[in-house]
Amino acid sequence: MSGPPIRYRPHHFLCSLGFEGKGYSDAFTANMSAIVLGRLRAAGGDATEIEVTGATDDICAPCPRRRGRHCTAERKIRMLDRAHAAALRLSPRERLSWGEAKARIRAHVPPGSLSTLCRGCEWEPLGLCEAALARLHAEG
Repeated sequence: MSGPPIRYRPHHFLCSLGFEGKGYSDAFTANMSAIVLGRLRAAGGDATEIEVTGATDDICAPCPRRRGRHCTAERKIRMLDRAHAAALRLSPRERLSWGEAKARIRAHVPPGSLSTLCRGCEWEPLGLCEAALARLHAEG
């Protein structure tokens, strides 16, 4: 799949796995849909290149919580990013394909682990990401 790399904070790898059309605002949801459904889950999406970043990224672009290169919940987001970077063995500025990212998720994030890994995320209690994680493991 062509196009520029998508810039991602570490926690957005799992957010993208579990995305089901919900978001913080209409603009945020439309942007995330374009990235996740229009690129990652589209035909050839596993080849889409992603670059790891430590600040706001392409998902954050239209978020109502964005303040420059930071989030109004930056402390919580940094905690999530650190946990996800460690779990997925991600390094700043590293580039990997969406297919490689899913393989890392499958290898390092077992079903049932998101209540700990994603502690503090307001979306975690909905179970969308945990269900997607279970599906990913079932495919593999």
